[in-house]
Amino acid sequence: MKTNKNKPATAILIAALAVFMFPSFVMAQQTVNGRTELQRHDLSTPGREMVQIRVDIEKGQAYPQHKHPGEEIIYVLEGVLEYQVEGKQPVTLKAGDVLFIPYGTIHAVKNIGTTKASELATYIVEKDKPLVTLIK
Repeated sequence: MKTNKNKPATAILIAALAVFMFPSFVMAQQTVNGRTELQRHDLSTPGREMVQIRVDIEKGQAYPQHKHPGEEIIYVLEGVLEYQVEGKQPVTLKAGDVLFIPYGTIHAVKNIGTTKASELATYIVEKDKPLVTLIK
């Protein structure tokens, strides 16, 4: 019987490459309330981090008024969303549209389309603070 003494080393090498080259395969992405965290990284500015989340919003579903401890950049992947941003008229966004939410600005979103909607939300926020604060 022929054995390959390099099998354990090969398996370790493949696993290590997967961690560095394909982190989404290795990282456990947990979806909570339609929100899947994709990545989180410290920034060069002390006390700040970038968080990127895919948000899936079912037809008719809404997220109530809330704010974040930093800026939010929204890119709509699919569907039709209506955003109500404090001090502004409601805005309707479709796939390919973007929206910037300034630091601490109260806003809400609702899927007003006929199918599921999805967005890529990128946050530049203060580290170690709750990402979302609901407004009562």
